[in-house]
Amino acid sequence: MLAAIWAQDQNGLIGKNEVLPWYLPDDLKFFKEMTLGKTLVMGRKTFEGMGGRPLPGRRTIILTRNENYQAPVGVLAMNDIKQVIAYAKASDHTVFIAGGGAIYATLLPACDYIFRTVIEDSFEGDTYFPEVKWESWRLVKKVAGKVDEKNKFPHSFEEYERIHLD
Repeated sequence: MLAAIWAQDQNGLIGKNEVLPWYLPDDLKFFKEMTLGKTLVMGRKTFEGMGGRPLPGRRTIILTRNENYQAPVGVLAMNDIKQVIAYAKASDHTVFIAGGGAIYATLLPACDYIFRTVIEDSFEGDTYFPEVKWESWRLVKKVAGKVDEKNKFPHSFEEYERIHLD
């Protein structure tokens, strides 16, 4: 199964210079809980923006057009979305699309689920989530995140499933 996971501000902003433009520990905890033991698919720039090393306890796939890209040890490199989709279909666990914008735009049509954190604030950045055809999705769950001294921005966690019209 293929799912997209991301955090965005109220305007759809998801990044600034290949990193998150905010610090929200509650969302980082949610991301870890959702993806631990699973596979993450991301573009090369997103991977390098996270320090160029895989996150602990997760398999990482870098989707890149560079056929000569040398992935770090323990990281898979794929050059074709068909490879990613086939991997996800053959996998016994959820494969999460984790950025950046171009990777989301390319793979969202193949996703069955969306896990989106919406931050009720505006930030400065350069990358927005691509347009989503929300009529193809059904909201399954929405949970308010905690706001405290560490989590200064109101936010909510949303889960959507694709509507399959037969």
